[in-house]
Amino acid sequence: MARSRYEKDSGLGARMLGTLFGLGLLYVILAGLLIAIGINAIFVLVLSGGFLFGQWWFSDTLSMKAMRAVEVTQEQAPSVHAIVDRICAMADMEKPRVGISDSPVPNAFTTGRSPSRSVIVVTTGILKQLDEEELEAVLAHELSHVAHRDVTVMTIASFTSILAGFITRSAMWGSMMRGGRDRNTAVVFMAVMAVSAIVYFISFLLIRALSRYRELGADRGAAFLTGKPSALASALVKISGGMNAIPDKDLRSMEPVSSIAFAPAFKGGKGMGMEAIFATHPPLEERLEQLAKISAQLGER
Repeated sequence: MARSRYEKDSGLGARMLGTLFGLGLLYVILAGLLIAIGINAIFVLVLSGGFLFGQWWFSDTLSMKAMRAVEVTQEQAPSVHAIVDRICAMADMEKPRVGISDSPVPNAFTTGRSPSRSVIVVTTGILKQLDEEELEAVLAHELSHVAHRDVTVMTIASFTSILAGFITRSAMWGSMMRGGRDRNTAVVFMAVMAVSAIVYFISFLLIRALSRYRELGADRGAAFLTGKPSALASALVKISGGMNAIPDKDLRSMEPVSSIAFAPAFKGGKGMGMEAIFATHPPLEERLEQLAKISAQLGER
């Protein structure tokens, strides 16, 4: 965790380490299979590792481009900068860059490979919908991700599904290229596909579980730092309700950063059953319940 006054979250730290260890173990198994069947695994891993490094290194640029967000100065967005300045002063942390995305979807997200390269982005929709106290709570939530360094971990972890797909396609291509000479091509192909699918599915579940927990952790961090969990709860209710008034086309435009956004960009739904298992964010009810407990703990009125 970065040096700051945000509450230390040992549970989040343990989950991040566990997720990275689990994902690493899965890919060691997959790489071992590729080597065993004669696929040039070193080439595949070096090339895919280069892709991973590129995504990690340029994660802030890629996310901002996906949302057509632009970095804004103190003069261009004085109110947003003032809130970020205040939160960073309270948290005793380095100020990130500030960006604005011209989108009616009320949301915000933080990205970047490290605290010194982080950028916090808000949409024009959220600026119109929230008052200053609610916006401060949301930005405190986003900066909690930076302080806990889970932005970096999620950037690395989220790439594993892409890596699994890339390795699978490489194995498929290698099998096809050897088709005329190798009688066991079909068996090799099915084995690689089966193991890759299992790796992808388990990776998906691990990443989703971490994503849900980190959102709860950021809610806690913001609530304790600002001392106003009710403001964050109010923002959550407004944003969740506001999604129903947003056209589907605009909601789809938020998909590239939905997993790292303050709230999931979709309409309705209570996050029950299988939907809850695959969700990137915990159910609204769970987040509000946690904030209500913190509010009682702090004696907020």
